[in-house]
Amino acid sequence: MERVSSRTLSTLAKGQSGIVQALDGGRIFRSRAANLGFTAGAKVTVVQNFGHGPMIVSLRGTRVALGRDEAAQVLIEGEDDSIVS
Repeated sequence: MERVSSRTLSTLAKGQSGIVQALDGGRIFRSRAANLGFTAGAKVTVVQNFGHGPMIVSLRGTRVALGRDEAAQVLIEGEDDSIVS
């Protein structure tokens, strides 16, 4: 079986996608993120990531803004490493 590498959502560049694997952080963050749609198996695409400040991602047909620290607690497996302008 091939090992799939995971990384955090905050490391993805604009246009990159990934599949949510798990959520780190405390109970309150995990509950809030799950309510926003960040559940295992959900596809996430980065709409905006300037490398600092909040990120905007597309998830389940909607856009969600996450703080940098929050995005660092969403573990994803890379699905698509292509860059879209």
